[in-house]
Amino acid sequence: MNDAIRQLARAEAAAHGRGGIRATFGPLVAAHHGPGLPLNSAWHDGSAPMTAQDLLAVEAFSAAHDMPAMLHLLSPAVNGALPLLTARGYTLTSVLHAYTHDLRDLPPAPSGNVRRSDDPDAWAALSAQGFGPGSEAVMRAVAHLPGTQLYQAHVGGQPAGTAALSLTGGVAALFGTSALPDRRGLGAQTALLAARLHAAHAQGADMASVFATPGSASERNIRRAGFELGALRLTFTRGHSPLRGG
Repeated sequence: MNDAIRQLARAEAAAHGRGGIRATFGPLVAAHHGPGLPLNSAWHDGSAPMTAQDLLAVEAFSAAHDMPAMLHLLSPAVNGALPLLTARGYTLTSVLHAYTHDLRDLPPAPSGNVRRSDDPDAWAALSAQGFGPGSEAVMRAVAHLPGTQLYQAHVGGQPAGTAALSLTGGVAALFGTSALPDRRGLGAQTALLAARLHAAHAQGADMASVFATPGSASERNIRRAGFELGALRLTFTRGHSPLRGG
């Protein structure tokens, strides 16, 4: 695990559970934010191999909060964890690409109109339009996470997209990026990426990170903004059907 990916794993685990119920078991950080939310999960902080006792404690936490036992790991940590995960009945249920950006090398400042939002509920409602039906509850939870900075992009004077930013341990996490269905292809995501990179640099972060669905339009925008692929974020869930390709 290189230094950037180690820093990313540590920052994600440190931020995990902020604003919810949180517990740490060795290198694993488990969190619960409310019934049925995808934020309910655990993160491996990359600091050390997990033990059977660590994983059993996460499972007990998950059962106590009526949530699936779900664990996120960055790919360099997977080989050591896989035998234990397999033995406990975990299967791979999600894969995202983990990108990083050295903030000493910034893209041009955004050309579009990007502004901060100080209304979490309005931001969440707009964001849910981009993510689609069923996303309202999780976007409200995201909007109210402590330390989250909310952004909106406007095109032609009308809202076009939303995004969020938080800083932990020198890492600026970029997340919550969406474009409104009828405003896609107008540069909102590119402007939101650039605005957050410049904001993170101004606030003293030395690296930015973002997770992307492989092959998505968002991933193409991320690459154009100068991000480099550093690892995979692999999600394992106990007792669920495995992820299938193709």
